[in-house]
Amino acid sequence: MTPKKIEIMDTTLRDGEQTSGVSFSASEKLTIAKLLLEELKVDRIEIASARVSEGEFQAVLSVTNWAKENNYLDKVEVLTFVDKGVSINWMLEAGAKVQNLLTKGSLNHLTYQLKKTPNQHFTEISETISLAKEKGIETNIYLEDWSNGMRNSKDYVFEFLAFLETQPVKRIMLPDTLGVLTPNESYEFVKEIKDTYPNLHFDFHAHNDYDLGVANVMAALNAGADGLHLTINGMGERAGNAPMASTIAVINDFMPNIKIAVNEKVLYTVSKLVENFSGIMIPANKPIIGANVFTQTAGIHADGDNKKNLYFSDLMPERFGRTRKYALGKASGKANIQKNLQELGLQLNDEDLKKVTQRIIELGDKKEVVTKEDLPYIISDVLDSYSYEEKVKVNSYVLTHAKGLKPSTTVSISINGETYEEISQGDGQFDAFMNALRSIYITKKKVLPDLIDYAVRIPPGSHSDALCETIITWKSTEKEFKTRGLDSDQTVSAIKATEKMLNIITS
Repeated sequence: MTPKKIEIMDTTLRDGEQTSGVSFSASEKLTIAKLLLEELKVDRIEIASARVSEGEFQAVLSVTNWAKENNYLDKVEVLTFVDKGVSINWMLEAGAKVQNLLTKGSLNHLTYQLKKTPNQHFTEISETISLAKEKGIETNIYLEDWSNGMRNSKDYVFEFLAFLETQPVKRIMLPDTLGVLTPNESYEFVKEIKDTYPNLHFDFHAHNDYDLGVANVMAALNAGADGLHLTINGMGERAGNAPMASTIAVINDFMPNIKIAVNEKVLYTVSKLVENFSGIMIPANKPIIGANVFTQTAGIHADGDNKKNLYFSDLMPERFGRTRKYALGKASGKANIQKNLQELGLQLNDEDLKKVTQRIIELGDKKEVVTKEDLPYIISDVLDSYSYEEKVKVNSYVLTHAKGLKPSTTVSISINGETYEEISQGDGQFDAFMNALRSIYITKKKVLPDLIDYAVRIPPGSHSDALCETIITWKSTEKEFKTRGLDSDQTVSAIKATEKMLNIITS
């Protein structure tokens, strides 16, 4: 059986822009429109509502100018209204050629919002369609609140469809405007309409108020829908629209009878761009495009991936231009760490791997974010720690820094089981810490080595909450040596490096 070609219409720039607080600039709309048509390869895009604002007009004009030059103008659509030709004139000035005419798909909306009879509504629609045809504009029809129309005024819906069958309309668009349908209803309503009008083209437009958007899309396709309306990242009013990425993955993996043109390889790229332009962050657990969805956290899963890909599914990250990651934290096992080491080209023996694993678990218990880039620093810190016997331990400290006052530190340390406390001031918190240590060691008639170099670094590409490595070079009368400390706090990492120094001079 030959798969049925389904049109995918993206309405991120129109319905998606109705997300609370979102407004794309003209240049942002043009950039997104280009990506949607040229890279993602959706069949059509709905980019604006007519008559909204001068800014919206300029945005549409920039898109239509580009689309005309690149033979995409018939794929660019604008939402219009039954308004005696005002929307059509707006479209003509903006250079658009396809209108999605908003009409009433339920008797409730028609009666209580427009206060008109079906015949009055149909007459005005017919006049609008005729005017559009006369001006060279193609018409698609939205049946607003169609889902409630099918529930509560089905006779009206079918009377409306019988009228539309006589009109020069290319597509009839069936929106679940309030996101109230169940999958069973989506299937039954679309099938009843397609059985009655098999030669008409029907788009299905799902909203996600009950988190049923993708399920309803599947049901509508199984019932014979000819096209879908989707948005990048599921943007849209209230809970948003059926999301592009999830829907495309579902169609490709579970609906072999359906053929689409969308290039899933660039879904993630487009999603991140829309995230940046809109300011609406993608949830980390959002299917396909979320930050965490291709990250294995549990060590047992990484181990299973090493053994015949036991935890792999058809949702391979490479399909969407992504890569699988193995999280490092308190749930990490050796397999997770080995996966990250392989990516870095590093190898550890079993004993060292065990030590590094334990340190990562400790960091995870402190809610530290550990990344693959942190691993070399952790390895260096852990293996360096096992090069001496721990005879000195920094038990606790209080670091203070107040405007107008010298920084001070209270320190408690143990040396060979004996505890010492000291309070001191300095030019900075770490300097105060070192002064307190010197006071303690003076009482023991010992001189601390001189600090001759102090270097701080974080892994490339990390953020302000990254692990911080401090490398301190010390010089005593006998030798020059370095110690490392690792922590998310720069001063604490320096204290850890100093603690290692104290153990080296004591051993």
